[in-house]
Amino acid sequence: MTVTTAAPTVTLREARIPGDGMYEGPRTLRRLPEGWEERPYELFEVVPQARTIGAEIRGVDLSRPLGAALREELNRALLEWKVLFFRAQHLTSDQQRDFAGHWGELETNPLLAVGSREDVVRFDKGAGAAPTYENVWHTDVTFRERPALGAVLQLREVPPFGGDTMWADMAAAYDNLPQEVKERIDGARAVHDFIPGFARFYGPERLIPHQDLFPPMEHPVVRVHPETGRRMLFVNASFTTHITGMDRDESDRLLRFLFQQAHVPEYQVRFSWQPGDIAFWDNRATQHYAVGDYGTDRRVAERVAIAGDRPF
Repeated sequence: MTVTTAAPTVTLREARIPGDGMYEGPRTLRRLPEGWEERPYELFEVVPQARTIGAEIRGVDLSRPLGAALREELNRALLEWKVLFFRAQHLTSDQQRDFAGHWGELETNPLLAVGSREDVVRFDKGAGAAPTYENVWHTDVTFRERPALGAVLQLREVPPFGGDTMWADMAAAYDNLPQEVKERIDGARAVHDFIPGFARFYGPERLIPHQDLFPPMEHPVVRVHPETGRRMLFVNASFTTHITGMDRDESDRLLRFLFQQAHVPEYQVRFSWQPGDIAFWDNRATQHYAVGDYGTDRRVAERVAIAGDRPF
C-alpha cells in the first residue's frame, strides 16, 4: 500500500522595512501645472537638462540690456523649468545685479560675506577658509517673512573637479507624496528659524545679535506658487523646526520624511560649473545643494537674491 503525504505548505516569510521612510518604484514626473499652455520659445534655445527641472538657455547675452519681450520669455522658462543655466556669461557684479533686478527688489543678508555691493553675497572657499553653506538641501532664507523669489549665482573660480550644485523640484516632490501624507499636511503650517541652519558654522556670539531681526516665522507646509498655482512642498532641513500644533515627536518624524523628498534623484538636476556660468533659480519651487567635494581647492561664487512674497 502506497501512502501519499501532502507536500508541506510553504509560506512566504514576513519581511518589512521601517515605516516613514523613502520608497522605491515609479514616480509621476510632471514638469508643468495642469492646464498650462506650452508654447515655443522665439528668442533663445532651451536645452533640457533633466525631466522636470533644469534647462540651459542658449543664444542670450546677459550683459546686454534685457528688453520686455526677452524678460517675459525668460520668466516663462523659469516657471516651466525652475532653474535656468547660462554658460560663459562672465558678468560683472553690477551686470549680475542688473539682470536679477528685472525680477524685483534685491535682498541683503547680514549673515553672509558681502562682495562688491551690499546685495552681492560672495562665497570664497579654499584651503583654510571658513565653512560655507554646503552639503545640505535647503531653500534660501525661508526664515524671512518674505523668502527670496529667486537667486542668480555666478561662479568666478571653479576647482579642478567637484563643486557642482544640485536642485530639486519640490512640486514633483509634493505630487508623489502618499495621499495620507498629503491629507496630513495640506493646510498645516510650520515654523522656520535661521538659527539651526547658521549654527552649523557660526557660534552664539555671531547669531545672538540677529535674533530680533529674524524672529521665528510661520509658513504653510505646502505653498501655492503665486504665478503657476502649483502646489509645492515648502519645508527644508536647514530652517524648518516644527509643524505648528503637532506633538514634537510626531512633528519630527513627519518632517524627517518630508525633508527626505529632496533626495530623490528623479526630482533633481545637477550642474557642473565653468568660470562665468550663471544659474538662475526659482527659490519658491526648489531646494538646492552645493556639493562640498573639492577639498582644499578654491571655489569662488557670487550670488544676488531677489526678494519674494509671503507664501500662501
